[in-house]
Amino acid sequence: MKKCLIVDDSRVIRRVASKIIQDLGFDVDEAENGRKALNALTIRMPDLVLVDWDMPVMDGLAFTTELRKLPGGDKIMVVFCTTENDAPHIRQALDAGADEYIMKPFDSEIVRSKLVLLGLLG
Repeated sequence: MKKCLIVDDSRVIRRVASKIIQDLGFDVDEAENGRKALNALTIRMPDLVLVDWDMPVMDGLAFTTELRKLPGGDKIMVVFCTTENDAPHIRQALDAGADEYIMKPFDSEIVRSKLVLLGLLG
């Protein structure tokens, strides 16, 4: 089973995203910030990370930059899920190593379409 790590400081967003991702057939882990997410990666690398931009301790950009430096970190699909929706923010996320970008609020159809685009779903 494919694994997804959801990284967001909002427990509500993590729960909603977890439900969507589980319904798509993924096993899900959660982290409330980038630092905890990096720690979770030492246990098992996921196939997919959904990450928020603005979080305490370590934000999504710093997390993605550090993830890409890890052995195997270049193989993980990273999707930013955030309210930051202007072109400079999107470019900055992609430059940091994001593979895709979803605007909040999102629903299961949006997530599904992005995962199909990334080749994680048929």
